[in-house]
Amino acid sequence: MAKSQEQLQQTRSATSLIYDPKFRSIAFQILLLVGLVVFGWWIVNNTITNLQAQNKTTGFDFLGITSGFNIGFTLIEYDRSSTYFDVFVVGILNTLLVAVIGIILATLLGFTIGIARLSNNWIIARLATVYIEVIRNIPLLLQLFFWYFAVLKTMPAVKDSIEFVTGSVYLNNRGLYVPDPNPNDAFVWVQVAIVAVIIGGFFLHRWARIRQEQTGQRFPFVPVFIASVIVIPAIIWLLSGARIDLDYPILGRFNFAGGIQIPPEFVALLFGLVIYTAAFIAETVRAGILAVNTGQTEAAQSLGLKNSDRLNLVIIPQAMRVIVPPLTSQYLNLTKNSSLAVAIGYPDIVNVFMGTALNQSGKAVEVIFMTMMVYLTLSLFTSVIMNIYNARVALTER
Repeated sequence: MAKSQEQLQQTRSATSLIYDPKFRSIAFQILLLVGLVVFGWWIVNNTITNLQAQNKTTGFDFLGITSGFNIGFTLIEYDRSSTYFDVFVVGILNTLLVAVIGIILATLLGFTIGIARLSNNWIIARLATVYIEVIRNIPLLLQLFFWYFAVLKTMPAVKDSIEFVTGSVYLNNRGLYVPDPNPNDAFVWVQVAIVAVIIGGFFLHRWARIRQEQTGQRFPFVPVFIASVIVIPAIIWLLSGARIDLDYPILGRFNFAGGIQIPPEFVALLFGLVIYTAAFIAETVRAGILAVNTGQTEAAQSLGLKNSDRLNLVIIPQAMRVIVPPLTSQYLNLTKNSSLAVAIGYPDIVNVFMGTALNQSGKAVEVIFMTMMVYLTLSLFTSVIMNIYNARVALTER
């Protein structure tokens, strides 16, 4: 009976393309592609038709028009005479600033909390558990409101600022004021030395790892690298005559003059994103460590490795194969969650470009499209970097 059905299927395949699996797979893909093209064309045509009906033009010429509004916090020179393209750049840089610093701090805090939750110390493990369960179950927006309105905005007024370092660092409800470093021209050689030491440290770490794998002898990489970062730039500093002049914040009649003002919106957004994302990273780290076979830990113990060596040399390298994929998702979430800055007034790209610039220019389609492309580009770039790293730590089949 089975043989007759097989013969019938072969007969159908030979007589009709409908029963050919290869033809059907290609046909379905073509139909899907055509459907997507038609759907995209319909959206574009419908948008253009509606804009024409409202006597609105399309295009990106508006980027060269003067914006006419100020932005409170920028990393580049900007004023009311700047263009909408400058607004776009300011928004991207402010978003990148929060995303990059947030990813670094959230990773450090998340790994620390994740390892602490597996600690043999009952108090440390319970505190880590409470932190994770409380933070990740409260919506991020509410946490941002808490840090901004309940913590930072309740700080003392300017005249009653909290002074951390005498005459240098002040904290009030307008932000954190710190000295502004102004290096001279010779300081560039110190920066070159620091970059060279970091690049050299990368190759030194590779050499130390290969040496350890071949001979079993460990090279004291961490103390050597730290000493190099301190000593070599210091020598270049002395030889080149580099100097940094600090512009200290000075309290005037109504506000501080000089120094650098870190606005409370930035602090609240960064703190909220780091605290929130670190809770999820901690659970990812805990799951990755628990995924490592207990036999690996027992083997490391039998070799006489210390707890720190057992963690750094045996457990973490294997756990990273499990940790990296979900860790990538958390990095993407942190970058996209930074768009909640609009709720507390931090001038990210959503706030200043998709908010103020859109309202003034009326170019809703163009502005929203550009903003979407920014987040898409940042997400794809992060994914590419993490996928490259994931390929390096993944198991290689033999």
